Amino acid sequence: ILRQPGSYEYLETITKRLADGLLQAARETGHAVCGGNISGMFGMFFTEGPVHNYEDAKKSDLAKFSRFHRGMLEQGIYLAPSQFEAGFTSLAHTDADIDRTLEAACTVMATI
Repeated sequence: ILRQPGSYEYLETITKRLADGLLQAARETGHAVCGGNISGMFGMFFTEGPVHNYEDAKKSDLAKFSRFHRGMLEQGIYLAPSQFEAGFTSLAHTDADIDRTLEAACTVMATI
């Protein structure tokens, strides 16, 4: 599947859409946040950032991330359980999956 034309481009597209959408949902609800993606990996920190290393990452609001993670679980979305871990997308994820995840994130961000 990975050898098929467009596979890596699709993975980059859906991952960027997810990462950008998570950041946007956080900012629109008043949260300091930074993060990004590369290929099928993404991450997000509850801090103004930027985060370049572990010392920067430790400045993040870990309690807020925990509330976000728990809220996403309650919405049926499983993300990496720590700000210090990367999240991953796959070729199995669809635009509908990303839409659903971002809808859940908007709901959760408004409550934390």
